[in-house]
Amino acid sequence: MANVKLPKSLDPEKNAQKRAVYDGIYLKNDLQRLSEAVAEVKSDAQVKVEFSKDAQGLTYFQGQAEISVILICQRSNRAFAYEVNTMFCCSPVQGMEEAECLPERYEPIEIDTHGAVDLFQLIEDELILSLPVVPLHPGEEDTVIVNEMQFGESVESIERPNPFAVLKELKRD
Repeated sequence: MANVKLPKSLDPEKNAQKRAVYDGIYLKNDLQRLSEAVAEVKSDAQVKVEFSKDAQGLTYFQGQAEISVILICQRSNRAFAYEVNTMFCCSPVQGMEEAECLPERYEPIEIDTHGAVDLFQLIEDELILSLPVVPLHPGEEDTVIVNEMQFGESVESIERPNPFAVLKELKRD
């Protein structure tokens, strides 16, 4: 993918008429909400978006976004690299009535008063939604050392009196 910085907002209607294709990046420093959801953002977001009209004349745009991040494993509390890849297909709407009329394959995206879509916010939302709910190391990479998991005194080190010792005394009589 290209290293051209993409615009933050676009007019989907005009771009659909031109059948425009945007291929570029959003800088990792600009992705503030994503950086708050992960340990570290390692790369810029690579994005490709294609605008078009379908057979019904509906304006839509589809694309994909990918980025490398560092997550913290919730089992071992260790950092690991994770590749976020997401695909989306949206149609601009101007209210809930229009959103309810859209075919299921399109995700409604609201346009502002100027008829533009905040593409940057949409991409950041899609990347955040593609993160795992509970980050875990993939497969066998997650090696938890048992000694690191113990807290306090172990059960063997605490000596307790045997509650059946009294019965042993009664048996002798």
